[in-house]
Amino acid sequence: MATKVRVWDLPTRLFHWALALCVICSFATAWVPGSWIEWHAKLGYAVLALVAFRLLWGVVGGRWSRFVSFVYAPSSVLAYLRGRPHPDHLVGHNPLGAGSVFALLLVLLAQVGTGLVSDDEIAFTGPLNRFVSSAQGLSATWYHKAIGQWLLVALVVLHVAAILYYLLAKRDNLVRPMVSGDKLLEHPVPASRDDLATRLLALVLAAACGAGVWWLVTRAAAGGAFG
Repeated sequence: MATKVRVWDLPTRLFHWALALCVICSFATAWVPGSWIEWHAKLGYAVLALVAFRLLWGVVGGRWSRFVSFVYAPSSVLAYLRGRPHPDHLVGHNPLGAGSVFALLLVLLAQVGTGLVSDDEIAFTGPLNRFVSSAQGLSATWYHKAIGQWLLVALVVLHVAAILYYLLAKRDNLVRPMVSGDKLLEHPVPASRDDLATRLLALVLAAACGAGVWWLVTRAAAGGAFG
């Protein structure tokens, strides 16, 4: 008999959908005609705060949101690819999904980081641009526009394609658990903790990450020194 298990805690779900919204809006403000660069920058700051939160939540969050639950050995990845998954592969992130998560976090950090030090010599100069040389700022701008955004597009397309593949080919709806938090499983597993205490902790961490990014950006914009 299938058992309903809380896999994705509320903070993880809110992070997921907030990040998706910010990334979509970042694409829109980067590509639509008109002067949307300031909104593009603000969305980048929001993405940085969200990613910082996810890195922290990957250590102290719910069981299946912690990085330790989906860091797989090469042998485990090969077993999954050969159709011999471990039961835990079917709970949270499977080995391919785990690789996607880590790749996305890395690409987002690179994209936001290069945006912070960029200088397009037209409409925008990143708040941290003064801490790098002119050549470094221009190189960061080139990566941000010519490489980073397309890597991000590729990852998003692969993510959506994987969701559709699991839905249509394997009859496994990966979206529903990310909305409700619960998953029907054939074998009992420990649930992710998702109570008032953990949600308050997530709120404190999210507020701290947001405040940290705000301080970084405003301090830099005001010409203040760090340290």
